[in-house]
Amino acid sequence: MTTSFNFKASLIVATLLALPVAQAATMAKADYTADKTRISAEYKTDKAACDALKANAKDICVEEAKGKEKVARAELESAYSGKAKDRTKALETKAKADYAVAKEKCDDQAGNAKDVCVKEAKAVETKALADAKMNKEIGEAKKDDSAAKSDADYKVAIEKCDALAGDPKASCVAAAKSKFGKN
Repeated sequence: MTTSFNFKASLIVATLLALPVAQAATMAKADYTADKTRISAEYKTDKAACDALKANAKDICVEEAKGKEKVARAELESAYSGKAKDRTKALETKAKADYAVAKEKCDDQAGNAKDVCVKEAKAVETKALADAKMNKEIGEAKKDDSAAKSDADYKVAIEKCDALAGDPKASCVAAAKSKFGKN
C-alpha cells in the first residue's frame, strides 16, 4: 500500500514539475471560450458515464470527473492569463482534486487500513501543496531578482550618461529611463 502511494506521489510531483514555468503568450479569447465549452461537455460526459456504476465505485467516478473538470478549468485559466498566480492555483487545484479522489478510494477499506490510506492520501496532498507553494515562492524570487538586475543595469546606464554633457546627456538619461521603465 505504501509503495503504491509513494509511486503515486512521485507521479504527482512529476506532473506538477512538468507544468510550464513561464507562458510565452496567452491564448486567444475565442480559444479560451471554446475550451471552456469543451471542458463542460467532457465533464457532463464523464459524469454520465458514472451513472452505470454503483456504491463507492460511482462515488470515485464522480470525484474523478469533478477533479478532472476543476483541474482543466484551472489549467485553462493559467494558460489564458499567463500569470504565475494562476499557475500556482492550477497546481493547488490538482493536488486537492487528487486528494479528494484518493480519499474516496479509501472508503473501500475499513479500520486501520482505511485510516492509513487517508493519512497517506493527505501526506501526498500536503507534499503537492508544498511543491505548489515552492513554485510560487521561486516565481516571486525570480521577479525580485529581475527587478534588482534591472535597477543595477539602470544605474550603470545613468553612470555612462554622466560622462556626457548638455543635450547628449539629457538624451542619454531619457533613453535609459525609457529603457528601464523609470520616471
